[in-house]
Amino acid sequence: MSWRAAIAGFAWLALGATAAQEHGKTDLYTSDGASLAWAVARGKDEATTFIVIRARFDIGINRYFTATGRDPFTNAERAWTIQSTGTGRADVRIPRAAFVEFARTELRFYSGSPGAKPRLEVVYHGAPDTAPEFDDPARLDAYLEKRLDNAGGAQR
Repeated sequence: MSWRAAIAGFAWLALGATAAQEHGKTDLYTSDGASLAWAVARGKDEATTFIVIRARFDIGINRYFTATGRDPFTNAERAWTIQSTGTGRADVRIPRAAFVEFARTELRFYSGSPGAKPRLEVVYHGAPDTAPEFDDPARLDAYLEKRLDNAGGAQR
């Protein structure tokens, strides 16, 4: 085997091991493996207002899901807390004020252990302008469920 063929082979393996990176643009993202819907839970003030990301994902990537905020200038990061809401379902609640510093949101879906490469990575630069705001938690929950139900994509 020539050295050129060996380098090409290693490059192909490296590319194949990398997650598909998608860029989210609106308050709804769907793929074969995951669906995301965004909304704003409006509080009494900015300190009590949260961005809510509801995720649904297929059983094959149900083992591990992460949400990270990243400062695009310093590359500092912060792990966001994920609340499982059932098999293949989770919510991420991010203080809206945190988007000033951690404007980039990285959502990674894994099919293996935490050390494995993600199967899918969805990146948002800021919160989508199209995310509606709700001051009633029940209305926010109903909206997110209906939005994902109508979108198709990952499991319902």
